[in-house]
Amino acid sequence: MSSKKVLISGASIAGPAAALWLARLGYEVTLVEQAPALRPGGQAVDFKGRTHRFVLERMGIWDDVAAAQTPKTDLRIIDDTDRVRAVMPGEFIGGDLEILRGDLSGILHRHTADDCDYVFGDRIVELADTGRGVEVSFAHRASETFDLVLGADGVHSGVRRLAFGPESSFVRPLGYHYAVVGATVPTDLPTVLPTGRQLGYAYNEPGRLAVLGGSKAPQLFVFAGEDADYDRHDVESQKRFLQCHYRDAGWRVPELLAAAVASDEFYLDSLARTKMTAFTSGRVALLGDAGYANTLGGFGTGLALVGAYVLAGELADAGGDHRAAFTGYDRRMLKPTRIARSGNAGPFLAPPSRARIRMRDFTFSNRLAFAAMMKLTDVFATDDAVPDYDAVSARRMAAETD
Repeated sequence: MSSKKVLISGASIAGPAAALWLARLGYEVTLVEQAPALRPGGQAVDFKGRTHRFVLERMGIWDDVAAAQTPKTDLRIIDDTDRVRAVMPGEFIGGDLEILRGDLSGILHRHTADDCDYVFGDRIVELADTGRGVEVSFAHRASETFDLVLGADGVHSGVRRLAFGPESSFVRPLGYHYAVVGATVPTDLPTVLPTGRQLGYAYNEPGRLAVLGGSKAPQLFVFAGEDADYDRHDVESQKRFLQCHYRDAGWRVPELLAAAVASDEFYLDSLARTKMTAFTSGRVALLGDAGYANTLGGFGTGLALVGAYVLAGELADAGGDHRAAFTGYDRRMLKPTRIARSGNAGPFLAPPSRARIRMRDFTFSNRLAFAAMMKLTDVFATDDAVPDYDAVSARRMAAETD
């Protein structure tokens, strides 16, 4: 059987990125997405360093992404009297280039829609790897056999659960939660500097962060809490969970909460990271947060694009032999994904004590401390070991017979 027919679960970022490369290589690609359509808006994602730019340029989307980028936004960390304690510069928050997730998804869709088959409003419910193919059962459409299946369906990946095992074996909750809210809240605080840079505002209490404005979302909450006492599929229970954890918060948080509860654009989840060092099993491979997530840990979207490029490049170099390609993919991605296996953004964004809040603020107000932190982000974002797969963009590949 020739490895030519590929199913990708997830049509947000990692899935369409892989589809772009695989279609270019001559694969027949189907993407299945549980949502009824592309999700617009969403929080901003960012790219930083040589590696991310290299991949975006090789994909042929750099110019489109740059044209849709958000303006640089500084985040002022303030107290309950609006006094500025420190400033998170836009270069730290948004990398070299930042774009709304929905805008990036739309760009990827435009670059793949003519060459791939998008199926919205459906999902995979069963996988059976026969050794010669993967028999896939869907919630709504007829079953079908594919040569390869790629899971690009996020940290709560259904493909990972079906092909690797239960989520609890591969995902570690980090004791924090976050909520992204699309509702804007009127404010008398300045939102634009004379230079044109945007302004957002962050307010901390021990174990809690509330952000108004900023580049990532109109509202962002990050808070400590070991128990996920909500239904992940019930938005109203998630809103109650958020209200419970911010019930007595100061500053303008009551006003933000009221807007969040009334908003139709609301997403809440726990901060979590994966604990995987191999991202393939048989004819199934994982991409992006399905295999290497670290929520709010930085550059996850760039890592997803790097992973899609490496997987396609390994398939090209292996002449379509998925076994050799998947081995190479696991090996190549071990170093870039190290950020997904360490660290927890929760205590940095929502420090557990006032002393820790002051220490965090110091890293932004002290020039040497901030320079060291920026250098560390450069190390995680740039990986010169990612190969230059000439075959990916130079030719179309006819997959060889297994």
